[in-house]
Amino acid sequence: MRDRAFSGSAYLLGTLATTVATVLALPVLLAPSAARGWAAWHRRRAAKLLGVPADGRAGGWRDLAWALAHVVVGFPLGLAALMCLGNILVAAVALPLWWAFPDDARPTLFPFLDVRVGDWETALAGGSVQIAVLGAAAWWVLPALARLHARLCLAMLARSAHERLTERVEVLTRSRVGVVDAHGAELRRIERDLHDGTQARLVAIAMQLGLARESDDPDTVATLLRRAHETTEEAMAELRAVLQTIYPPILADRGLDGALTALAARSGVPVRVELAGLGALPATVEAVAYYVIAEALTNVTKHAAATRAALRVERDGDVLSIEVTDDGRGGADETRGTGISGIRRRVAALDGTVRLDSPPGGPTTLTVWMPCES
Repeated sequence: MRDRAFSGSAYLLGTLATTVATVLALPVLLAPSAARGWAAWHRRRAAKLLGVPADGRAGGWRDLAWALAHVVVGFPLGLAALMCLGNILVAAVALPLWWAFPDDARPTLFPFLDVRVGDWETALAGGSVQIAVLGAAAWWVLPALARLHARLCLAMLARSAHERLTERVEVLTRSRVGVVDAHGAELRRIERDLHDGTQARLVAIAMQLGLARESDDPDTVATLLRRAHETTEEAMAELRAVLQTIYPPILADRGLDGALTALAARSGVPVRVELAGLGALPATVEAVAYYVIAEALTNVTKHAAATRAALRVERDGDVLSIEVTDDGRGGADETRGTGISGIRRRVAALDGTVRLDSPPGGPTTLTVWMPCES
């Protein structure tokens, strides 16, 4: 709640600043590229406050319409936040020092009421009331106003049905190509593992048993049978390893909750786990979630130089959200083999989305949303 109040107040103060910037830069915003970039930045900002993925881009006249609405709505909301927080600061700092001001310049309680402070009783009692009232407004009202502005921003900058359909086709086309390529690579890997490992050991077993059948020396037969038994155990172990890459047995044995708890316990850094209302999930979603989290925790251990991490998995209706956060050095680069591209391909195959927030110096947050209709 405290973080939400702080982020709401900061959002509104930033909104006030950006409305002034919008007015000053209005001639520049007439250029489509500038208006689109300015709107996209605000869309990401609003989406971050609401904790939802940014919804593509609008473009065209809607960017300019949004800029005007942003000024009309954002300026009074930001000004309200500034007055609220500013008067809390006045009550906390200036009122106790009322005696240091000239009589005609002493601070007032609730300036719109123009109640001037002239004694200690008024300063202490009135100041406490002002801080309490405005603090309650900053705690409850400002976050609500911030979310209202953020929702308005996202609503005005949302794509049209035609734009959503066009982008949907493009995403499905890209994801289909990626899934086909990934599926082909996965089949080749499984075939190679079976051919080079399990099949080779089965051939060795057959040869050992054949030699044992043809031998008349009991010691030789015993040696060959022992080797065949050992090779059989090795082949079974390799076969289990291959099967685990297709669908982790722990998911079938313990479910996603138990599998993730075990995964976090084996991590190289301490992981705080929060699982909220997962319920029954499709097997495909469970498998992708397991592999995504396994890869993310591996990245935390290998690349992040983190001392702790947090995992939160929550189901909200037909959407499964995954959030992995660490306190490492940040600056994650998808082009340097961190496995993020593989995570994106797996999630895209289920029509999900991935967001990576990893500024230099950290922290790093990987957020995944996946549909999970049963």
